[in-house]
Amino acid sequence: MKDKVIVITGASSGIGEALAEVVAARGAKGIVLAARRSAELSAVTARIGANALAVVTDVTRRGDVEQLRDRALERFGQIDVWVGNAGRGITRSVTQLTDADLDDMITTNVKSVLYGIQAVLPHFRDRKRGHLITVSSMLGRISMSPIRSAYSAAKCAVNSLMTSLRLELAPELPEVHISTVMPGVVATQFGANALYGGPDSRALPNAQPVGEVATVIADLIEHPRAEVYTRPELAQLAARYYSADDVATLEAAPPFTLMPRR
Repeated sequence: MKDKVIVITGASSGIGEALAEVVAARGAKGIVLAARRSAELSAVTARIGANALAVVTDVTRRGDVEQLRDRALERFGQIDVWVGNAGRGITRSVTQLTDADLDDMITTNVKSVLYGIQAVLPHFRDRKRGHLITVSSMLGRISMSPIRSAYSAAKCAVNSLMTSLRLELAPELPEVHISTVMPGVVATQFGANALYGGPDSRALPNAQPVGEVATVIADLIEHPRAEVYTRPELAQLAARYYSADDVATLEAAPPFTLMPRR
């Protein structure tokens, strides 16, 4: 960790903020924090200290993401890890979705990932090493919450995009690691900040503390893997779901029936 420069998007709160604090405590060489909210981003950066750089960034704009890369390189001369963490949820079922809803989820959660990949990959290619991490969601593996319909679909696309990238690069760049992180419900403002509002994730049963998720990602930086669930039971649920003769039998029981439906 001590030799690494780490870029984190969505770093003004939640998982991104907690991750910045964890990698700083582990001695990261440089931490580049990106988010849209300038005041909140500056506050996090001030707590991290002199080895942190704040770059106000809207990840839905390719030019902003490219500027983020350039600012990181200007300050630190290298990027070792790029953590695509920025994203946004939605509180609408499939039957309620509009064109604008779906466009928003794809732009915010999928195109932003693509922009990050395409911005940093030339640098990784030149160095023949690097680590690209995307924070996806368990909802991208199993769509268990109807009100998160378009968000789940977008995160499913993210998972596929990351797998495709990993397979594309493996023969040429074996030291460029491509990782996908799948949290479940995390105790952040994600739910309250979703498009159309919604249940506060911090009030949901068994919401995972944000520090635990940040620790999982920091461990992933130190020991790269292709995919990681932030809790073992999430991996176990995915295994049961995809090996079931009829997934509807699982969908009729917890945790599916415990998820908010409106």
